[in-house]
Amino acid sequence: MKPKKPEQNAEACDLTRIFESVEFSDAYRISYLANAIVVPVYDDIKRDFGLIRAEYLLLLCLAHIPGLTAQDVARMTRRPRNSISRSVHRMLNEGYLDRVPDPQDGRQARLNITPQGRALHERIAAQIIRREAEILDILDDGERRNLRNILQKLAEHAATLDR
Repeated sequence: MKPKKPEQNAEACDLTRIFESVEFSDAYRISYLANAIVVPVYDDIKRDFGLIRAEYLLLLCLAHIPGLTAQDVARMTRRPRNSISRSVHRMLNEGYLDRVPDPQDGRQARLNITPQGRALHERIAAQIIRREAEILDILDDGERRNLRNILQKLAEHAATLDR
């Protein structure tokens, strides 16, 4: 990773001065970092693959946990159920997913990623991995481990909250 020119660093610091003055500085920092990582990648995903965020999140979840329902995915991603539902229909039509009736509840369908969907997920995941590295490579191994542990603890706690 090549170092930034001093004037670029000064400009970046100026842009981030809000971090110290905003009333919810930790939430703002988390949001800023999440946007810095995912927004450019989701723009590329839309351009390169024609997928919106909810569609890719559906692939992501099913690539790692087969047999989820659309409602499961909505809860796991904290995305609105209607956007996940629309995404399910499109991804089924595109051949990226298939579904089977839930043996426990006939009103529900269990979703699975197809080989075509898995191949697409792997291509997209590679882009996200590159962007994540671009942002996080400034951290040493210990800092990265600490960040991962803190994020895990926060995510597990957030998962227990209703909203």
